[in-house]
Amino acid sequence: MDYTISELATRLGLRFVGDGARVVRRVSGWDEADEFSLVFLEKGGRVPAGVPAAAACIIAPEELLPAGCHAIVSPKPKLDFARAAALLAPRPLGQGMRHPTAVVAPEAELEEGVDLGPYVVVGAAARIGARSILHAGSVVGAGCVLGRECILHPRVVLYPGTVLGDRVTLHAGAVIGGDGFGYVFDGSRQIKFPQAGRVVIEDDVEIGCNTTVDRGSLGTTRIAAGSKIDNLVQVAHNVQIGRAVVVAAQTGISGSTVIEDFAVIGGQVGFGDHARVEAGAVIGSKAGVLPGKIVRAGEVYWGVPVRPLREYKRLNALFGRLPEMKESIDQLRAAVARLEQKLEKLGGG
Repeated sequence: MDYTISELATRLGLRFVGDGARVVRRVSGWDEADEFSLVFLEKGGRVPAGVPAAAACIIAPEELLPAGCHAIVSPKPKLDFARAAALLAPRPLGQGMRHPTAVVAPEAELEEGVDLGPYVVVGAAARIGARSILHAGSVVGAGCVLGRECILHPRVVLYPGTVLGDRVTLHAGAVIGGDGFGYVFDGSRQIKFPQAGRVVIEDDVEIGCNTTVDRGSLGTTRIAAGSKIDNLVQVAHNVQIGRAVVVAAQTGISGSTVIEDFAVIGGQVGFGDHARVEAGAVIGSKAGVLPGKIVRAGEVYWGVPVRPLREYKRLNALFGRLPEMKESIDQLRAAVARLEQKLEKLGGG
């Protein structure tokens, strides 16, 4: 969608400098910028030579604006660039197109404007909200409920009973509602514990490629509104993820873990079962959270087992000195042994 600089600035609630009639059609990086591109500049950013003149518009703080450029003035350029991107390339909406290979159960309910791609399957009693888009090969199980304007990318699978809110985006290969990993040992074999719950994903959640979210065993696995989960993440049964949580790739979250609102989880973090992350806590990449551990609010955490970052840094510095420390300890032990030998000789004499 095209905007003039002045129109875009008005929509963003910001002021502009330069020619407000210039047309902006797309966002881009600096290296690919052309006469219709919107780019952004923040403190510490790099501007290739000659690019400011090529771009249609720059979003930047006033003190960073190149001379003579056409710009929207912003104290938070990265945030406002993202807001502008949503205006220039709005979320796609279904137009009611249905591929002839799509299979829809007679009892399913589709509201107006739902798109169904090739080989989509919609099960009995499923309900799909208006303007949603289901791309090729997606499967919506019996009794699933999808809100309005959801997007299921190719090969997404929703097991029966899964519930999605409005504007949920599931990327290719995501599997929602599979059985949790729960078994009871009877002395000779593993007996499957019931996995009879469901998954509820609230409004505006986005889940990355090949991520899996297991249904609750006897209750509900829930991801609250606005949370964003990266590719290749495992969310086990009965996990509760709060609002606007961010979880990076390859993280594994064991059963009944609770991650409260606004927490940030780095890549490859491992959670033991029944752990809790308090609201707003930040856990760095490759950390390990032990079963039952409470990660307190207001801190950044790192390491295995996870600990406050300041403590982790101190211990990490000591780890690097272990060879020297061992050598010193060995020398002290040898010196003590020599003293003990001398004392024994003196005592014997």
